[in-house]
Amino acid sequence: MRSIRSFPILPKLGNYLYLDKALFALLLLLLSISTLTMYSAAYDFPGRFALHLRNVAVACGIMFIIANVPPTALMRLGPFLYGAGVLLLLAVDLVGTIKKGSQRWLHIGFEFQPSELMKIATPLMLAWYFHTYSDIRRTRLFVVAAALLTVPVLMILKQPDLGTSILVFAAGFYITFLAGLPWKVLFGLAGTAVMSLPFMWPMLHDYQRDRILTLLNPEADPLGKGFQIRQAIIAIGSGGVPGKGWLQGTQGHLGFIPERSTDMVLSVFSEEFGLIGIIVLLMLFAFLIVRGMQISAGAVTLFSRLMAAAMAMIIFTYVFVNIAMVSGMAPVVGIPLPFLTYGGTALVTICVACGILAAVHREARRSTKERR
Repeated sequence: MRSIRSFPILPKLGNYLYLDKALFALLLLLLSISTLTMYSAAYDFPGRFALHLRNVAVACGIMFIIANVPPTALMRLGPFLYGAGVLLLLAVDLVGTIKKGSQRWLHIGFEFQPSELMKIATPLMLAWYFHTYSDIRRTRLFVVAAALLTVPVLMILKQPDLGTSILVFAAGFYITFLAGLPWKVLFGLAGTAVMSLPFMWPMLHDYQRDRILTLLNPEADPLGKGFQIRQAIIAIGSGGVPGKGWLQGTQGHLGFIPERSTDMVLSVFSEEFGLIGIIVLLMLFAFLIVRGMQISAGAVTLFSRLMAAAMAMIIFTYVFVNIAMVSGMAPVVGIPLPFLTYGGTALVTICVACGILAAVHREARRSTKERR
C-alpha cells in the first residue's frame, strides 16, 4: 500500500514539525470528542475541565517533540529509561507515598507515578534488545526478554497496581511476540497461566477478589461494591440508539455514576451520544490502530517496526480493557479510555505512543525520499 503523505503543520518548518495526515486527522477527531465529553462529565467538578484542556495541550506538545526525535535516538534512550524506571520503582517501594492502601507515588516537588514511565520504557528496552541481539540463540534471546519484562511487572504488582501492571505486561508481550516468540511457547505459557489460576486466588488482595466476585454477581451488593458497574451499565443502556443529547444525560449529571470523568467516562459518552456515538468512537479507535500497524509495516528497521506495532497494540489494549470493564465484561482494574478519560499521566502516555508512530513514519518517509 502506498504510504500516505505527511501533513505540514507549518509550511516553513514542514521538514521538521509534522504529523502523518491520517494520524493527525484521527487525533483531532478523538480530542474533539474528548473535549465535549469531559465538559459534560466534569460539569460538577470546578476546574477539572480547564485542567483537562491543560493536560491536552501539554500532551500534544510532548507528542510533537517525540514525533521529531529520530527512532535511532529513541532506541539508544531505551536502556537508560528502563534502568531509571526500575530504580524509581525501587524508590517507590522504599520511600513512596501511600494513598488508599497503595504505594505508587514519589513526591519530588510534585507527585510522580514511576509505573507510568514503564509503559513506554519497557517496550523501548525490549525493542532495543531484540534489534541489538537478534543474532544470539533464540532460547537465550527470549529467556532474557522474559526476565526484562517480569522485573517491572512484579514491582508494579507489589504496589499494588493491577491495571498498570497489565498494560506494562501487554506492551512487553507485544514486542516479544512480534519479535518471533514461537507459537508452542505461547500456547505453553497460556496453558500454564490457566492451570495456575486456582493457586493465584489466595495471592490476590481483598479488593481484587471483590472486583472479580462483583463481576460475576453485581447484584450481590447492588448498593455497595456492585453500585458503580450497575450504574454504568444503566447509563449505557439508557442512551438508546441516538442518545439523549450532549449535556442531557441524567445518570451522569444526577451523580449516579461514580468516577464519571475518569474510568467510567464511556458511560457518560454513551448516555449522551447513544449507540451511534459508540460506533463512531470505536471506528475512530479502529482506524487509529490500523494506521499504526500500517506505519509498522512500512518501518525501515526492526526496532522501528516493533515499536510502532507495540504502540498501536497498547492503544488497542487500553480501549478493549476499558470498554470491557465499563460494560461489565471484565473486572474494574482502573485502565483509562484513551483521550477521553481525565488524567494527565495517561494522556501523556497515549500521546507519546502516537508521537513514536509519527517518528517511525517520518523515518520511513525520509528513507523513501533518499532512495528516489
